[in-house]
Amino acid sequence: MSDYDPVHPPVALTVAGSDSGGGAGIQADLSAMTAHGVFGTAVVTATTAQNTRGVEDVHPVPADHVASQYAAVADDFDVAAIKTGMLATAEIVETVTDALADSGVPLVVDPVMVAATGDRLLSPAAEEAYEALIAAATLATPNADEAEVLTDEPVETPADAERAGRELVALGADAALVKGGHLDGESVDEGVVDTLVRAGDEADGVEVDRFESPRIDTDATHGSGCALSSAIAARLARGEPLRGAVEKAVGEMSEAVRRGYDVGGGPGAVNPTMLGGE
Repeated sequence: MSDYDPVHPPVALTVAGSDSGGGAGIQADLSAMTAHGVFGTAVVTATTAQNTRGVEDVHPVPADHVASQYAAVADDFDVAAIKTGMLATAEIVETVTDALADSGVPLVVDPVMVAATGDRLLSPAAEEAYEALIAAATLATPNADEAEVLTDEPVETPADAERAGRELVALGADAALVKGGHLDGESVDEGVVDTLVRAGDEADGVEVDRFESPRIDTDATHGSGCALSSAIAARLARGEPLRGAVEKAVGEMSEAVRRGYDVGGGPGAVNPTMLGGE
């Protein structure tokens, strides 16, 4: 008989939907957390019937069950960071905001609002409910389309991304990372520019960083937002400072896309196991 020799990883929590196709949502979140040596716990907000070709059905979980899932996790685990993904309905957004209000740990909010097709995923009431959750965030991570929904202004260039990030910080978020994959500049040679805006001590009250990464010539980016926000949350759970956690996670995403999973009949998914380097 061998001696029991457990490990003691930091614990993170994902509050998001389940992707039956395995490429995004809870499944991608937990893979990214594991890649960082972080134990992942989960609150499921919705189940989906989807695969690499698209989403066929979405079934939100009752809001009171979302709350009870969170209570069970918080009662037993020393959660060191939390991320949110797809929250599905206004009631769930409000329930999650109330539940996390006193968590006292870093909160990464990935406001999943717009599908890759450009279709809006939430009702206007649910979009409006996000304002309070953004205000509670350590970091919000919208893509350009989601930043447009949150600020009600077009986000097409890095300058627009900075303006949107400033508006989200003004709403109360400690920081906003406006992802650049959907910004103008579709050629591979132009790269992807992600813009981080943080509340700071500069004259105008914020600090701005831009991170440029190679643009990979593929449509197989399913799960990229989930993996990135979970990677940042995992790094925060490990005690890394926000700017460094963002810079490292963003820097690894190109490899996660380049070494993506070629599975199914549609575009594949990113590979979260490529994240988590030192």
